[in-house]
Amino acid sequence: MSDLENRPKPFSKDRFKNTVNKLIFFYSVFFVVMKIIAVFNGYPAKASLILSFPFVLLSLWGLRNVRKDSYSWIYVVVGVLVVSLVRYYELRLFEYIQLNF
Repeated sequence: MSDLENRPKPFSKDRFKNTVNKLIFFYSVFFVVMKIIAVFNGYPAKASLILSFPFVLLSLWGLRNVRKDSYSWIYVVVGVLVVSLVRYYELRLFEYIQLNF
């Protein structure tokens, strides 16, 4: 019975925070890799690299979090906002960058 009492809850705050931190980190790395692959497949380099810049920053921040094993809610909030905004406005931003830069 003591093993069951000592186990963390499946959806505890710390466990959820750690999981979401790692998901945002892996998504950021995946997004950057996909944009680099897109550049090699003929997509405009400047627009792809500019769009991937926030994810490079999230990847570096997430790598630091994973290595130090210290996760924060600030990273979760910033990550969710960046991922949501870039994914929602990606096509508009891509066109704007192509036309103006």
